Amino acid sequence: IGGGDVRIDMASGGREALESMHKTHYDCVVVDPALPEGEALELVEKIGNEPELGQPPVVLEAAHELPPADKLRVESLSERVPVRVAASPAQLLAETALFLHRPYGSMAESQQRSLDDKSDVLLAGRKVLIVDDDVRNIFALSSALVREDMKVLYAENGRDGIEVLQSNPSVDIVLMDIMMPEMDGYDTMRAIRAIPQFASLPIITLTAKAMKGDRDKCIAAGASDYITKPVDMTKLLSMMRVWLHRG
Repeated sequence: IGGGDVRIDMASGGREALESMHKTHYDCVVVDPALPEGEALELVEKIGNEPELGQPPVVLEAAHELPPADKLRVESLSERVPVRVAASPAQLLAETALFLHRPYGSMAESQQRSLDDKSDVLLAGRKVLIVDDDVRNIFALSSALVREDMKVLYAENGRDGIEVLQSNPSVDIVLMDIMMPEMDGYDTMRAIRAIPQFASLPIITLTAKAMKGDRDKCIAAGASDYITKPVDMTKLLSMMRVWLHRG
């Protein structure tokens, strides 16, 4: 999962990890469940119980299926801290990309291929909402996504987008244009994030702007990821697979 956009620190056990976390804020923690004597889940529990650690999301890198008792404990712990189980290197890459807000384009080519080749993250049957004031963009995106057997909804402004979303809470992902009249993409995303059931809904922003700081502004407003226009559909589809991945 390493790359120029990710700093990785290592710890040899739970105690060392906690010491490091008290000194440094981490955006994600990858834990080996094979640590001795239940140390891995104890670490996750302590992360959930100590707010001063910032309760970063945790990915359990499990090469083998967890025992039933550990599965139940993970489900219980997930109520306090986001916990995912990654059973393969590709899943580990996808889960950490999700939590680290890693744009597809920042990853090495080998990592991009790993995400492109994932057969367990399908778009078919998933429901996507496109919010864009340009019907030509809606048509182009819809045509490409329908070819992937996705169910496509659309809205031509932010307010309508929120209404469509509330009427269709089963939407899996949103593609959001930024430059829209009246209610732009930033305000629309803030309004969506204010609705509790959509707090973690994947939202990918589409914008013609590529100025320095734009991505940070999008993320701060509630975006999950960011891609510029004209949209590279191969990259967009891979990005969507990352954000639709749920282990």
